[in-house]
Amino acid sequence: MPPHDKSVQSSRNAEHMQALLKRIRTEGDRVKLGGGPDAHAKQRAKGKLSARERIERLLDPGTKFLEVGLFAAHGMYEEYGGAPSSGTVFGIGTVHGRDVVIVANDATVKAGAWFPITAKKNLRAQEIAMENRLPIVYLVDSAGVFLPLQAEIFPDKEHFGRIFRNNAVMSSIGIPQIAVIMGPCVAGGAYLPIMSDEAMIVEKTGSVFLAGAHLVKAAIGEEIDNEKLGGADVHSEISGVTDHKMKDDAAALEKVRSIISKLGTKPAAPFNRTEPKAPKHEPKEVYGLLPADRAKPYDMYEVLDCIVDDGSWDEYKADYGRTIITGYARVDGWAVGIVANQRAVVRNAKGEMQVGGVIYSDSADKGARFIMNCNQKLIPLVFFQDVTGFMVGSRAEQGGIIKDGAKMVNAVANSVVPKLTFIVGNSYGAGNYAMCGKAYDPRLIFAWPSAQIAVMGGKQSSETLLAIKVQQMEKGGKHISAKEQAALLKEIQDRYESQLDPLYAAARLWVDGVIDPADTREVISRGLRMAAHNPDIPRFNPGVIQT
Repeated sequence: MPPHDKSVQSSRNAEHMQALLKRIRTEGDRVKLGGGPDAHAKQRAKGKLSARERIERLLDPGTKFLEVGLFAAHGMYEEYGGAPSSGTVFGIGTVHGRDVVIVANDATVKAGAWFPITAKKNLRAQEIAMENRLPIVYLVDSAGVFLPLQAEIFPDKEHFGRIFRNNAVMSSIGIPQIAVIMGPCVAGGAYLPIMSDEAMIVEKTGSVFLAGAHLVKAAIGEEIDNEKLGGADVHSEISGVTDHKMKDDAAALEKVRSIISKLGTKPAAPFNRTEPKAPKHEPKEVYGLLPADRAKPYDMYEVLDCIVDDGSWDEYKADYGRTIITGYARVDGWAVGIVANQRAVVRNAKGEMQVGGVIYSDSADKGARFIMNCNQKLIPLVFFQDVTGFMVGSRAEQGGIIKDGAKMVNAVANSVVPKLTFIVGNSYGAGNYAMCGKAYDPRLIFAWPSAQIAVMGGKQSSETLLAIKVQQMEKGGKHISAKEQAALLKEIQDRYESQLDPLYAAARLWVDGVIDPADTREVISRGLRMAAHNPDIPRFNPGVIQT
């Protein structure tokens, strides 16, 4: 492409990405309002800070909070008025120079009640704390389970009770848990702060009990108010359930900071880090690289030039399996192994054209071998996904694509070094698995605004669904005209496209969030710093991998 044409195309791409980012930021700002101004005013009238104000007071000044699950529950539970951010704010922050997982109930959203996705989000917080051996702080202000949906949150393995099981497991492996009861803490939810290692309660606003005053009266006929039943004085002076009684939110948060400042330190993981260098290109130049038309190819090497430290790239098997890029590099000084889908059209050793974004047998073989190398060398892995899946057709099947694909999936599944995943564009089918999707335990997984996650692309899936629908209707004796088929196809496409939106994935916690592509380098560095807190790396055993 001539330089002028390339510049014009880059500007168009950048405009498209910035429009996507504007939408994500606007929606994020709306979600951060929680239950809205009136609900926040009621919170302040009770002398309470909001969930986000509490987190801000807890963090070291000038440090960034890496939020996880901002868009949890986005577009869900609308019949109940919605649940912005699932009524819980969580992420990784810095307290006295230490990485800490922080979970805060947002009482402006349904009094901080737990929806099914809220439980999933809290389990994700505990998972991050356990995987990375990070202290965790719970800022509790919740009315308990959202009763209309209790059947979807109560009894199963990944439901509410798993949180208390994790409390016990984290204590047993030495992960500090500090809880602050800043509002109601009811029924089963009462176990979360009390199963923590240290618990404090705020006077007049904090309360904790297995059954509130109304239920106590209904159950045993006793008349008592909530403060006398389970307030700060009761649990700090009589029951001994809590360890500290604090006069207000600010004092409680300062006490948490003081406790964290005195925590001991443990050996760090042996990941290599040197003095950081800036990338070859400014991170924001990545905006102009991804085509607005997602069917068009682009060069993933150019994307990596906006992320990795300049001069640090050592490619692995550069001329083999070229639809996957593998190489050792540094990001903000951290040594990493990069596995990325190449979206440019390439030629294999035989001179045959290969479609960008598709994993061929040679690419899968290369990816598997590189992942094993990184595990042997204790180098964390970073995946950049823009994959439409594995190659299909008789030639691919005869060439053993299933065997080679299984080899790569096996290597990812058994990998023991920390893995970070970024969904740049497409994330379709088994390509999602081979490139370390959520099911393969990445320490963090974020999407760009250009991301799409699905079994297959919208066009292919819509046409497949239409064919099935038409066949069913014609079997029932109804003839479908071309006009009716077109209307059906549009209906199917619209529904499917809504599910490809990265916010749809973020709402269900398939990804930890949707980030600005220019922040990718910073997120990788933060993720690796976090991962380095856990020095316990098991020996890599790839299992059965056919060669």
